[in-house]
Amino acid sequence: MRSIRQILTAALAAPLAALAADRKDTVGGQALVEGVMMRSKEKVAWAVRRPDGETVVESFPFISVTKRIAVCKTPVVRGVINLFESLSWGYKALSRSVDISAAEVDASDKPSDSPAGAPKPSFADRVLMTLSTLVAFAISIGLFMYAPMWTASRVHFINEPTALFNLLGGKISINVLQSLLFNLFAGTIRIALFLMYMSLISLWSEMRRVFEYHGAEHKTIFAYEDGKELTIENVEPYTTLHPRCGTSFLILVAICSILLFSVIDTLYIHYIYDFRNNLPYRFAVHLALIPLVAGVSYEFLKLSARFQHWPVVGLLVKPGLWLQRITTRKPDGSQIEVAVKALEAAL
Repeated sequence: MRSIRQILTAALAAPLAALAADRKDTVGGQALVEGVMMRSKEKVAWAVRRPDGETVVESFPFISVTKRIAVCKTPVVRGVINLFESLSWGYKALSRSVDISAAEVDASDKPSDSPAGAPKPSFADRVLMTLSTLVAFAISIGLFMYAPMWTASRVHFINEPTALFNLLGGKISINVLQSLLFNLFAGTIRIALFLMYMSLISLWSEMRRVFEYHGAEHKTIFAYEDGKELTIENVEPYTTLHPRCGTSFLILVAICSILLFSVIDTLYIHYIYDFRNNLPYRFAVHLALIPLVAGVSYEFLKLSARFQHWPVVGLLVKPGLWLQRITTRKPDGSQIEVAVKALEAAL
């Protein structure tokens, strides 16, 4: 039976599922409860430490839809597909890591190379894990989406930006100005809340261990991309901060949402419906547009990884690297060993 603490740890980590990389000769990964998931071009694998110290390694064949269907390779579309694939595998990996780390595995529970071969948790465990994850996502949407929008809708100078409009000499449409102010204010609150959330959960010992495995994942990927043999000694010197990290992606999503929502709000208000006084309607529109924002952000993340040596791009990726100082911690040798085993299984 899974412990409530382990399930809560997985639920807190679920909204932060990292996106796997999608460039040639690179891999992506995600920290788990007492383990690491790695994803390559043709496999997904994870390694999780059992209570007795043994590491359980499981790998599964996987080729993204973006590699099999031509239209799915289209920019932005591929980002949306990658998001859903990553969340799906991230949930499976987190759920499985809780099973493995929660109790001893007997001889009949040996890992296999297919999802069907993995031992199944009890019905009660599956229900509890699913409900806890759904509640975590619902709270995340309420906290990071609705709450900032509700706050922005209560600010007078945003709803009535006449003074600023006059100060600017009427050179910008009042609808454009209102949309920009609304989304800039809501976006700033969203980023502040996210930073507070990450800082608070990092204080919890179980989440700190997840962040240590996150650091082990990054170090291992760096060593692999550098062509080094995957040993603890070779992996340990690398930094825990990686430019393609999922937390960097979340910062890009927050920034892109400000820009895209501002443009879309202006067009929506002008051509479809003036929803400035109908917050639930506006929230529903923004919620439906999350895949678009994620797809655009994914393209920016790919470009930033490709041109990270450019000074301007380097400045743009800095916020994501700063955030990783919260979401990653220095791992010990045993955690690096787990990350190495996960990557070797994925290759």
